[in-house]
Amino acid sequence: MNILVIGQNGREHALAVAYAKSKKVSKVIMTPGNGLTDFQNIKIKNYPKAGMTDFKGIVKVCKKEKIDLVDVAQDDVIAAGYVDRLEELGIAAFGPTKLASQLEWDKEWARNFMLKYNLPIPRFQVFNNQKKAISYINSLPEQVLFVKASGLALGKGVIRAENKKEAIEAVKAMKNFGGSGETFLIEEALVGEEFSLFAICDGENFQVTKAAQDHKRIYDGDKGPNTGGVGSIAPTGAVSSAIIREIESKIIKPTLLGMKNEGRVYKGILYLGGIITSNGVKVIEFNCRWGDPEAEVIVPSIQTDYLSLVDSVRVGRLSKSKIQFDEKIRLSVAGCSKGYPQNYSSVIDKEIFGLTDAMKLPDITIFGAGIKRSGKRFFANGGRVFHVVGEGKNVIETMENAYKAISMITIEGNNLYYRTDIGWRDLGRLKK
Repeated sequence: MNILVIGQNGREHALAVAYAKSKKVSKVIMTPGNGLTDFQNIKIKNYPKAGMTDFKGIVKVCKKEKIDLVDVAQDDVIAAGYVDRLEELGIAAFGPTKLASQLEWDKEWARNFMLKYNLPIPRFQVFNNQKKAISYINSLPEQVLFVKASGLALGKGVIRAENKKEAIEAVKAMKNFGGSGETFLIEEALVGEEFSLFAICDGENFQVTKAAQDHKRIYDGDKGPNTGGVGSIAPTGAVSSAIIREIESKIIKPTLLGMKNEGRVYKGILYLGGIITSNGVKVIEFNCRWGDPEAEVIVPSIQTDYLSLVDSVRVGRLSKSKIQFDEKIRLSVAGCSKGYPQNYSSVIDKEIFGLTDAMKLPDITIFGAGIKRSGKRFFANGGRVFHVVGEGKNVIETMENAYKAISMITIEGNNLYYRTDIGWRDLGRLKK
């Protein structure tokens, strides 16, 4: 079979590699891909001129390359209804429909859905008027709040406010997200440890993966502005088997039943961003695809043929499959352009050194993101440039492997930035 993966970041690179491992797959096409996705893997080919928003171009690629299945892996294209549109043209696609994916692209709708089906969530209010939102904030006692753009904002539409003053500033900042921030939510801040858990769903049945812990803030110690995610670890010791059972019974199962009741049967990857509080697990958010950078540490651990798994979802036979995982721990560190997530424009086109040497190390995989290639030379082409993934039998070994590899890489002009404490909570648990 021939597979097409829509996307250009580390998540999509990890998925392309997973498909390429299948004996059933002849080739994997990526639209547009990046400078690492087609490097040293003869099964993977990029179509850089077919951008993610170029639906007609993607359809042309499907016809030219005789594509049997399209993995609609990226949030914006899922929200744009690519699964529906491809299926209407007779092209098989994997991912939730536009209606089902409203769980991600419309936070207002998602929170109201969660209320209706009694899912555990924080207190929240929805606004589309700045003055009313500020008045509401002023009516509250001093506390930590989250202000969230209702629409998609590349993972950056959530602002943590430590007090009323910061919350009012966050409300005013919603205009920076354009249409996505016209409607926004103000939510109580929950106290606890956050995690990511993924359920592979066929509409009725589901199986969960290893739990991961994403690191969203740009600086060590979880400080600074939110990013799209600058590192992750899986499995995380924060999530026990008892917590997973709680999530399955109180969150995933009622969500799938609720979506079916709403006429929005959910098939694909359901991403729970959760938090473990003193009152149990709460839902921070749902996303409708693999996370990035969580995919880079979970997808490589799947031992089951990935194409067979996807096929079982599409035909509603997931109950007949059992997903197998290896027992390794994986940790990803995002190599970023200095200045990310704000202004990193001066780093674009700077040369990257040491990448191929780092790739030769044992227990290391590097997934490309904002990176381009000319011959055998690599150049920065985005905020998150690449993801170094180390693996090992325990947290210490895994961290050592990942950080040894990334220490070998530089961006011209000392323009590489990365956090040095990815996995710090799990390291702390190991030392107790």
